[in-house]
Parts: sequence; structure tokens; C-alpha cells
Amino acid sequence: MIGKTIKDFPPTAENPRNSEGSFVKLEDGTIIFAYSKFMGEGHQDVSKAYIAFEYSYDNGETFGDEKIMFSPDEVGAKNIMAVSFLQLDNCIIVAYVVRYGFHDLRLHIRKTYDQCKTFTELKCTIPYPGYYVTNNDRLVRLSNNSIIIPTAYHRCLHSDSLAWSSWDSRGVARFFVSEDEGETFIESKGFGALNIGDSNTGLQEPGVIEINKGHLLCYCRTDLGCQYLSHSYDYGKTWSNFSPSKFFSPTSPMSMKRIDEKRILAVYNPVPITPIANEGTSWGRTPLIGAISEDNGSTFSKFFMLENDKLAGFCYTAMYVDGDNILLSYCCGGETDGQCLNRIRIRKLSVQDIYNNLEQSSIIINT
Repeated sequence: MIGKTIKDFPPTAENPRNSEGSFVKLEDGTIIFAYSKFMGEGHQDVSKAYIAFEYSYDNGETFGDEKIMFSPDEVGAKNIMAVSFLQLDNCIIVAYVVRYGFHDLRLHIRKTYDQCKTFTELKCTIPYPGYYVTNNDRLVRLSNNSIIIPTAYHRCLHSDSLAWSSWDSRGVARFFVSEDEGETFIESKGFGALNIGDSNTGLQEPGVIEINKGHLLCYCRTDLGCQYLSHSYDYGKTWSNFSPSKFFSPTSPMSMKRIDEKRILAVYNPVPITPIANEGTSWGRTPLIGAISEDNGSTFSKFFMLENDKLAGFCYTAMYVDGDNILLSYCCGGETDGQCLNRIRIRKLSVQDIYNNLEQSSIIINT
């Protein structure tokens, strides 16, 4: 493992889960870490959750001064979770999903023009109801200044919209694009679906990264042993058919972030070589590795270990790159935490740390 653990947010009886975060840096150098804080009712996705902020005044060496910033009670929702920050030229967007039931979960946004002191009213990004899963740290600003939201649509199967049995696990990848800095979003014509009878996931939890101007790569988790990929060459308006990749993984999300003009960092769970010691609480989401592309996403051929505890799981990574420094947050947990989603960890490393610990992969991963 590389880098150092800055802070763990363990679950407690009153706070049974902390998960899915995102980072943003303010003009004065303060770094804000926002995350989903479950309080009182349980740790399930349908349990009550808030958006909490913690602050770092020393470039990510420590975090504290917690504040509960947004509550589901403000909008009469079951919960709010899976937060993303996005820095624009004159404001910062904070986005999170608002859950009313399996008939309606959609990403909503607020803007702040005064460095996260005050926020605009909550605004829904998707103009019609449905269950649209958008992971944390997923908003992307493209080179043409448009904003894209990758999301997975899931059907509601019956009238009891609060029951898990109403959730159709088979996701359809859809994309919403704003060309007016998040004031309005329009659904792209292109979408992704899997016509594979053996899959119970379809395309879940999509993420997007821009490879070159207008060329976007979308990656989705599946239950087919790997991430499925698709390409767009028109800023997300249309997409190629999704196809399997050599990012071999369990049913677990992947994250990508650009380090610089040529290098991209991918963080994910590979399919383990040895059996998982406690798959019941780890969900098979171990180890957690990073993979580096040095040719702008054409290949990922070198990797490094982030976490390798066989008794725990690691997932839902957020990344903040600031020069040579990288802040990561990810869910982590094992038997003592109840499940791998109940604890969140912040880790700090440098690009030099990565290169000091790179191993050559035996497989060249072509995107």
C-alpha cells in the first residue's frame, strides 16, 4: 500500500454508515470533503442520510470541523447521498441524488458563488421522474465547457415504490448534458443497454472521462466479470455499443481521473487471484488497485496496490488531483463494520509515490 491514511470515518450506533464522497478546493486553499452521513435508521441505501462537510486547512493533511450541510427533510425525501463537486469558472456545483423511493431517485444540484458559504435552491437535473443512479464524484466538465452526467436508469416494477422488490437491477446507461453551466440538462440521444439474458445488472453506475476533445470513454460495472466500455466522439451526444473490456472486476464500480494532459489514473477492484476470505462483508471488492495510462487512455499497462485486506471491501472512490498530490476517498469496511460500505477513508499520496510502486501488468488493457 502506498501513501498515508489521513482519516477514517467509522460507523457508530447513531451513525451506522459514512460513504461516497467528493473533494473541492476553495480559492483560499481550503479543501472540502463532502460525504453521505447516515444517521439513526440504518445503513441501507434507503435509510436516512445527510450530506456532511469536513474541512482541511493544511492541504489535505488533516480534516475536521464537520458540518451537516444538507438534509433530506428540506425536500421531504427518504435520503440524500452520493455527492459530487464540480468547479466552474465563477461558481462551484455540489450535486447529490435525492431519493423518494424506487419510483424516483434523481441527481439534484446547488450552486455556490461565495466559496461554499451559501447555496442556491436545489434543482433537479433530470426533467422526468424515474430511478437514475449517479455515483459520487461523477460530474465532468468537458473541453467545450459542457457538463455531462452519466447515470443508470432502473425501472420500478410495482406500485410499492419503497420495497426493494420494486427495483429492477438491470441498468440502462443514459447521459444528460448541460451547455449552460448546469442551468438546464438535456438527455443525449445515445444510451447503452445490454441484451444479455445472463446479466442481472445490465449497465450499472457509469462513469465518464474525456480522452481527447469530444472523445469520451464511458465505463460501467456489470456482473459479467469486467467493466463494459463505450465511446462517444461528439461530446456525449451519441455512443458506440458497450463491449467487454480487460478491466476484469466483480460487480463493483470503477473511477477514472486525469492526472495531466497524457496520464489518467483508474482505480478499481480486479478479479482476485485467490479466494476472498470473507466475501459476505467484503462483497468481493478487494483488493483495490490503481492503474496508470501514460498514453491518454489508449492503454493501462502498469498498476499499484492501494488496499489488499482480504477481510474488507473497498469501493466508490473519489479522486482529487492537485499538482503532485492526490487525495482519495473510498468506502472501506469488513466484518466489524457490518459491510464494506459503512466506513469511509481518506488517503493521500503523490504521483511520485505511484511511480515508486508501479508494477508492470501482464495484460495490456486497451480502451
